Amino acid sequence: MKIETKYHGQVEIEGKDIWHFEKGIPGFEDEKQFTVLSFEGNKVFFVLQSVSTPSLGFIISNPFSFFKEYEIKLDDAVTHALSLEKPEDSLVYVILTVREPFNGSTANLQAPLIFNLSNKKAKQVILNHYSRKQPVAAAAVKE
Repeated sequence: MKIETKYHGQVEIEGKDIWHFEKGIPGFEDEKQFTVLSFEGNKVFFVLQSVSTPSLGFIISNPFSFFKEYEIKLDDAVTHALSLEKPEDSLVYVILTVREPFNGSTANLQAPLIFNLSNKKAKQVILNHYSRKQPVAAAAVKE
């Protein structure tokens, strides 16, 4: 299927490329289907793009690229909701607020996105012991 996107124009995606957020994302509860798009030549930043709303795309990144001490412990309700059986079946991303210049950009470590690779379910979870606005400029990017 072809979709319109915020940063990439029109792109072709397949059903296997769609992630299902059963309850949407907080603030966007009606948005249930997203795809993850890469930027050419970039392995650190991605776009979590709504399949149905072209203007809705979040810049995301693997938090461990910036914050090696970052730790996530999921409760049983989350693992059950995602049907997540083992940690290696998951991917973790965080939403970035990108500022100009980039050194003003922040990562939302308080609300990571958890993706189950085996069934394409995803969910944003809340970790109250982390900041919503963690500066990324001070963190070293590791490839």
